[in-house]
Formats: sequence, structure tokens, C-alpha cells
Amino acid sequence: MADKITFLGGAGTVTGSKYLVESGNKRVLIDCGLFQGFKQLRLRNWKPLPVSPSDIDAVLLTHAHIDHSGYLPLLVKNGFRGDIHCTEPTRALCEILLPDSGHLQEREAEFANRKGFSRHKPALPLYTQDDSYRCLQHFRTHPFSEAIEIIEGVEAVFREAGHILGAASIEMQTSDNLIVFSGDLGRYGTPIMHDPAEIKQADYLLVESTYGDTTHAETDPEDVLEAILNRTFSRGGTVVIPSFAVGRAQTLLFHISRLIHSGRIPQVPVYLDSPMAINASELFVRFAKTHKLTRAEAEEACGVAEYVREGKDSQKLDQDQTPKIIISASGMATGGRILYHLKAFAPDSRNTILFAGYQAGGTRGAAMLAGATKIKIHGSYHPVRAEVQNLHMLSAHADSDEIMRWLGCFGHGPKETFIVHGEPVASDALRLRIAEELGWSVVMPEHGETRDLP
Repeated sequence: MADKITFLGGAGTVTGSKYLVESGNKRVLIDCGLFQGFKQLRLRNWKPLPVSPSDIDAVLLTHAHIDHSGYLPLLVKNGFRGDIHCTEPTRALCEILLPDSGHLQEREAEFANRKGFSRHKPALPLYTQDDSYRCLQHFRTHPFSEAIEIIEGVEAVFREAGHILGAASIEMQTSDNLIVFSGDLGRYGTPIMHDPAEIKQADYLLVESTYGDTTHAETDPEDVLEAILNRTFSRGGTVVIPSFAVGRAQTLLFHISRLIHSGRIPQVPVYLDSPMAINASELFVRFAKTHKLTRAEAEEACGVAEYVREGKDSQKLDQDQTPKIIISASGMATGGRILYHLKAFAPDSRNTILFAGYQAGGTRGAAMLAGATKIKIHGSYHPVRAEVQNLHMLSAHADSDEIMRWLGCFGHGPKETFIVHGEPVASDALRLRIAEELGWSVVMPEHGETRDLP
């Protein structure tokens, strides 16, 4: 019986990554992410999977971001009893991200019930913080570049992807095929993360396409950041940065630290207002051997900010109108403390809302960058008069040229290459480029589609 793969997420969109490989009577799920962004995508989180979680034998996790890991607590809650395999930093990050995700969902459901703005009576969380803690008991960790038997007849190797701490591309060997999953590929030549590792062969390949139609600007991010910060401070404003807690927040702190220590921006207060980002920053120091910075350099970068753990201290920031920098999650302004900061600072033209990377369609971040003059938060609309900018060059995703560079390491084309984890325009641009430049057979699978891997 031929292997087959079903695209349960991350097909036609950048979110909800889930790929089910069936080999004989074995089922392995690669990534298990939440859908985010447009409501019609988020509603998929509430629909049962076409396969019973109890029938899945194992999960392989490329990295910790919620769009790749955030469905795991629900998978376990609904009957999954196997092991979840990943690298050690990925597990450490999931120990932060997954309970936080459960807590946020509980809190938002409680808020919706208290304020009465949900159509559901009562509003319920998708899963709870306790569900997340139970899920973490299934994790098993492995080093990079070591072949491991996942289940009988299926082996896997985690290769460094360079995206965030612990991020991996995965080579999965069944009895019939070598299937490679790129995961989220990182950038080449960044000051912090290592380059993506070379993979030289695959029978079948799934490659991400987040920036499949884009090349990142060669502009020095510190030059752009310096100009935005100084412009805002000169008019007495505050810079609010919605940031992904893992990876992006630490990169921002690195660049801000360098700008302050070199005297290129004034020594205004810098606040890291996200318990999750604070914990991730501590892991950034702890796992210094997995990136380019020394432990001392990592400590210096993260030390530029005052850590804000308590909610009452976060609220005080909104009452302070003096110039400062607030870095808070989430990166696409979909939830968390950043929403309160947006309500406080977005209506004032002295301030700047500075995004730091990709904004999926349907998110507040995408709407604000598209010029929205008001945004809906907690059931009410709030004006956007602040300057809105985006540091595209800080993306932790490889651009089109970098994806092609990674693909160029393969000795020959796979039997089939599947373009995943991208919006349709970006995915199709990458499909055409691979077909024309490499001559490979390339397809864009649809959500829910099953393909045989002969």
C-alpha cells in the first residue's frame, strides 16, 4: 500500500499547519497548529479532524509557534495518546506557549461572557491551561541530525531550520519514501540565528511559501528602526511594538540594545510587557549554544528592557504619556496585553504602532498596515491616528530567493514538491519559480486534500 499524505492545515494559508502521513497502518502527524486570522479559518479549529486523534500514532513538531503547535492540547484532549517528538528548545518553548494559549482562551471566553459581546451563550475556550499542561506530558526531545525511530518502520531526523530556537526541518523515512518537511525556514546571514541546514535529497518535499513572492529589503534594520524611533520621540510619542514573543522580541531587543549603546537613539525606557516573551528571553540566554550570540551577548541584549510581568504594571504603562518603547505580544495583535496598549496609544498621532514581520490576512495587524482608521477590540471600535509601520526585514521567514537557495542544495528534484504554508498568491509565485528555474514537478495542495505518494 502506497504512503499517502493529507493536508489538514497550512494549505492555501499560512496558518494551522497539519500534515497527516499514512504509511501502511501507521499514522504520523507533522505539526499540529491552530488556525489564526480570518474568522472562516479560525472556525476550522472547532471542527473535528477527519481522523480520530486516538488513531494517530505520533506527532513530529517542526517548531513551537502556535500556528504549528497550538492544536496539540486539543488533540490530546480528544484522545491522542502517542508521543510528540521535537527538539529540546522546542519543548521548552512549548512549555511557555501552550499554557499561555490555554490561559488566553479561558480569559477571552470569560471576558466575552462578562461583557456579553459573544454570540455564543456561554462562550467557551477551545481548550484550557490544564489541557495544555496534560499535553506537555507527551513530549519527547531529540538532538539535531540524529536518526530516531518514531514508531516501528518510521524514522525521522531533525535538521536545523534557523527560524527560531529549536526550529527544524524534518526528514521522515518510511518503508517506501523519504519525505522532507521544510517547516518554517529561517534567513541566511542573520546576526542571531544559524543558516538553515542543507538537505540533499527527498522523494517528496513540502516547502513553506510565506514569502514565496517576495524578496526582503537589504536595508539595515537598525537604520530603519533608528529613524522610526527618533521620529516618534521627537514628537513626544511612544512606540508600541506588537511582537511575536518567541524569536522576534529577542531580535528587537538585540537591535534596540545596539542602538542605545551606540548613542543612536536616546535612552528612553524599554519595556518587555509579556510574561511569555520574558520567559522566552530567558530561554534565549539558556540555549545560547543554539544561536550565534554568546551567553553574555544574549544577556546584554535582553537586559536592555525592564520586564513587566504583572497585569497591574502593564496597565500603568498606558497611563504614562512620556516617550518609551513597549514590546508586547501578540505579533499580529490578535490577543494578549497588546490590545490594551493599542486602545491606549493608537488614537494619538504622536505615537507609532510598529509591527515587526508578517501579518496574516484577517488580523488587526494586516488591517492597520492596510490603512484602517479604526480597529475593533473587545467588542468596540477604536480610532487609529498613530503612525503605523512594519519592519519587514526582521521577518524570521526565508524570502523567495532564500527558499530557492535552500532548494538548490537538493541533488535532484523530488518526485513531487508540495507548496504549503503560504497565501495563494505567494504560493503560486513560488510554484512557478520552482517549475521554471529547477524544472521540478510542483503542486499546490488544497485544504483537506489527500495525495498518494507512490
